[in-house]
Amino acid sequence: MQFRSTRSNDPQVSFKDAVLRCLPDDGGLYVPSMVMDLRQFFLYMDTDTRYPELTAALAPALLQGELNPFSASRVAESAFNFEPELIQLDENFSLLKLDNGPTGVFKDFGIAFIAAVLEELLKNNSQAMILSAVRGDTGVSLSHAFHKRKGICSVMLYPSGPIRGLDPRTFVPAGGNVIPIQIRGTFDECQRLVNETILDRPFAERYGITSASTINPGRLLPQVFYFLYAFVKLKKSLRGELFFSVPSGNFGNLIAGLYAWKFGMPVNGFIAAMNSNNAFGDFFHGKEFVSHRPVSTNSPALDVGSPSNYERLAAFYDEAPAVMRNMVYPESIDDAATEAAITRVWKQYNILIDPHTAVAFAAAEKRFSSGSIGENGHTVILATGHPAKEANLVSKCTGQPVKIPGKLAMLQKKADPIAVIDPQIDALQSAIVSCF
Repeated sequence: MQFRSTRSNDPQVSFKDAVLRCLPDDGGLYVPSMVMDLRQFFLYMDTDTRYPELTAALAPALLQGELNPFSASRVAESAFNFEPELIQLDENFSLLKLDNGPTGVFKDFGIAFIAAVLEELLKNNSQAMILSAVRGDTGVSLSHAFHKRKGICSVMLYPSGPIRGLDPRTFVPAGGNVIPIQIRGTFDECQRLVNETILDRPFAERYGITSASTINPGRLLPQVFYFLYAFVKLKKSLRGELFFSVPSGNFGNLIAGLYAWKFGMPVNGFIAAMNSNNAFGDFFHGKEFVSHRPVSTNSPALDVGSPSNYERLAAFYDEAPAVMRNMVYPESIDDAATEAAITRVWKQYNILIDPHTAVAFAAAEKRFSSGSIGENGHTVILATGHPAKEANLVSKCTGQPVKIPGKLAMLQKKADPIAVIDPQIDALQSAIVSCF
């Protein structure tokens, strides 16, 4: 598979080059330059297919010539000792639980894959530095996935606020491969700094800098696999239309779902479930996208005012606007509706969900009750975080204590960054250089 920029058809680059350079020189985002048909692979998989098997089968088909079946098997085995879980709630709704990874968030899947595939691609003793904007537990997921990966160092930019779950023994000054840096600013400013640093080619090439956020196709593409996994698990029982309801902040998961559709997954539409930030609300209704400063909600991972995947989404609409209007259904859910959904899911299904999943569940209910999803339609709701992540809120809404697994309890411990800097590229580069 070749990749091109969202801003130009040329030049086209390989998967390896797209992963290691991360951003095209023109400042766009890498997207596949051709559509791969994967139906011959996943249509014949059955409900007993395990996630590592699915990944090992689809990755070499998707990345022909760059990952052979043997290297793909090594990557899948190295990345995944966990897998999604599909829970069918009733005839109309299922939950795709993506909280079974080491840090209890959906990001574990994409990050585990890119860490394993980078190590595979760097076997010729090359070096890479992973520079990513993070918040919450994303940094822990990165730290866990890249721990002891040969030739790879992970630099994580945090916005203002506490940093939790990192082990100082993994930091570069202690002989590890992690550099946490706090920015006096917002998450959007962290994302801007990542882009600026990657596009400073002399500095980026000096350290082999790339990113493990969804701006990197090596992180985004593996998220396609769990959409296909859900379809494989459901296909025998489907009687009507199939939809996915996707919690949407940076819109990486929505883009991954759209790629799964492009690669052959039979699906009738995607619900873009946003919180009160409603980042792309105007865009979905045909207006110009304008970024804004995010407001705080009870679904913080969706508090994004300038989604990093905007250009990829716009590319879908530029290609076929009429088709996309019938494929993506936007819904904005406020805090009160989010809490009500947490309560409702507990009462109806005896299942605890986190607020981000609740946004997607409430959005799916709105679409179903409006009649835009047929009576026999079935919606898969992406459960993107463990309820223990927001234990206080979930407990308040349900009246139930939330059991915190041991692996997640360890993530609550505060950690100090290696440096605290202003949101300026020269300050960031100086902080990186000082660690070596």
